[in-house]
Amino acid sequence: QVQLVESGGGLVQAGGSLRLSCAASGRTAGNYAMGWFRQAPGQEREFVVVISGTGGTTSYSASVKGRFTISRDKDKNTVYLQMNSLKPEDTAVYYCAAGPYYSRESGRYDNWGQGTQVTVSS
Repeated sequence: QVQLVESGGGLVQAGGSLRLSCAASGRTAGNYAMGWFRQAPGQEREFVVVISGTGGTTSYSASVKGRFTISRDKDKNTVYLQMNSLKPEDTAVYYCAAGPYYSRESGRYDNWGQGTQVTVSS
């Protein structure tokens, strides 16, 4: 079992930046792929980005590519999501997920954080 704790959400104006963190604990946390998903009110949870267990491979959704950057610190078992040039449509609850498979599909992840709210004002 992997425990995930997100932090770093908040309110920011359009064009601003935020950095989310996801701290993982558990025996296999360091080897798992880590993903970020988001869910806006009334919408389904959608994929944002995933990073492989080694940190060497990443995949971004088209809507955030070029604006968001994922990274991981293996020593701290923490994944970061740097979000730049934020838009009002980025407003959502952001969830961190971990699992043994590198995937863009939320159903492939067994471990989820509690979520952190990101609100971008226009």
